[in-house]
Amino acid sequence: MIKLGAALWRMRTGATLLCLLASGAAAALAPAGARASTTQVSVMEDDPLVLSSPEATLSQMRDLGVSVVRLWITWADVAPAPDARRAPSGFDASNPAAYPPASWAPYDQAVIAASQLGIRLDLDLTPRVPRWAEGPGGGADYAESDWRPSARDFGQFVHAVGERYSGSYIPPGAGTPLPRVSFWSVWNEPNYGPTLAPQGLPGHPGVLSAPMLYRNLLNSAWSALQQTGHGSDTILFGETAARGVGFNVGLFNGTEPLPFIRALYCLDGRYRPLRGRLAALEGCPTSAVASRAFPERNPALFDASGFADHPYSYGSIRDELGPVARYPPNVEPDNQPGFASLADLGNLERTLDRCVGAYGSRVRYRIWNTEYGYITSPPKPATDRSTRPVTYYASQQTAAYFLNWAEYLSYENPRVASFAQYLLQDATLPNRGSDWGAFAIGLIDYYGHQKLTYAAWRMPLFMPVTSARRGVPLTVWGEVRPAAYALADLGAGGVAPVQIQFAPGARGRFTTVAALPLVNRQGYFITAVRLPASGRVRLAWSYPQDDPLLPSGAQIYSRTVQVSIR
Repeated sequence: MIKLGAALWRMRTGATLLCLLASGAAAALAPAGARASTTQVSVMEDDPLVLSSPEATLSQMRDLGVSVVRLWITWADVAPAPDARRAPSGFDASNPAAYPPASWAPYDQAVIAASQLGIRLDLDLTPRVPRWAEGPGGGADYAESDWRPSARDFGQFVHAVGERYSGSYIPPGAGTPLPRVSFWSVWNEPNYGPTLAPQGLPGHPGVLSAPMLYRNLLNSAWSALQQTGHGSDTILFGETAARGVGFNVGLFNGTEPLPFIRALYCLDGRYRPLRGRLAALEGCPTSAVASRAFPERNPALFDASGFADHPYSYGSIRDELGPVARYPPNVEPDNQPGFASLADLGNLERTLDRCVGAYGSRVRYRIWNTEYGYITSPPKPATDRSTRPVTYYASQQTAAYFLNWAEYLSYENPRVASFAQYLLQDATLPNRGSDWGAFAIGLIDYYGHQKLTYAAWRMPLFMPVTSARRGVPLTVWGEVRPAAYALADLGAGGVAPVQIQFAPGARGRFTTVAALPLVNRQGYFITAVRLPASGRVRLAWSYPQDDPLLPSGAQIYSRTVQVSIR
């Protein structure tokens, strides 16, 4: 999770509108735009909560409508003697029975709970790296990094994980096999120094080392998953941080993701194969003949299910731009061509297309957003003057607005496969000693109280235009996220419609102006409605009475949106 950004992303609003019937109280369901990503799924991650309390946490995520839960399966947390310089004698790292049973236990419980609740579990095979699997040249000075991890050892670990969660593995002493996992991703932010080092090749300024390391890790993981029966599963690669630094990244900085991807594919800035000494230093083919064999030797780069990105928007304020300057999710202020934030996804898509195209492939990878969210104030102070430039954190109300706006932008991009929320709950006590809650990005605060982002994420509402002349319809886009499960369990006939409600002025009473049947499998809808006056708009929906795994009959609401009718 590293942050910064570039580029404007234009919003498209007109193509998906449907004119309404007669009055201000009438609305009709509009067909999604031909280019919209109407199938994108909802991803959430909160590893500490899932591992410590899997059933309760996953049940709450299901109530929120989460389709996929990303869970790190951390190599060093499973491996024996992770802090030793040598692996235990006789240790067979590819055999799941060779690992301590207690190390597997929290992951087993999460896999079982997810299977029972019908949640797809994305097991992300991640560092921390056991010390005995690190390469030479690290040492005590680099204790917080994962230094030159052995691709061979990593492949054996992935083999053990793949076999354990193949659907047929019975742990010693158990009577039934563990459930199957069929969703995987490989590593976490390989372009970020603390999770893969060195980023730059020591002694060679401007030469990248981390792409070669990641390429080797990815190939080993890919082979291990194929060998253990997961070849037809969803397998993602990338998991890149959205930002980084430029030419000379050093050992532990973050590399900009797009140059990282080009180097991963052994291409230069013009998408030509690297040659000569630079190719050799970056572990790439040094001849045209070797380049032709590159796809066959690196199948994951061409045959994976998608590319995962952590497209955090800038979402903060810089003092030199004034106290009211805000960066919404369609704007990145730094305009760096190597970034891959939400506003830059077009650049990411083109980079991936040109990389695979350089080898004759026409694959068009879908982009999986697997980490996203907004740090909020509270618990953070509104202004943090200890940073330079001064950081201004978004209020919970602004964060809720930006979350819904961000998902609308994702929906409008047909290449985006998912929208993510990183952390269900803030993990740190909000006081001065903890930097006021540290990475306070959860939907629930440290004390268990729902933030304003909770309702906004559960049932997003976004109106691209909020002001119109009387009689002119306004677009209403939204999603009833929990409806994904209700539709799967009960079908469209058993699911309540979503109500668009309007209240005049600042204090008027909400009444329903439209009730739309939910037919999209993810609960998305887009429509247009004529409103009689200025006021507030919200969504309302009721959980079904007949689904034992959802809150029976409970009514929920979105955030409210102020509208102006002239």
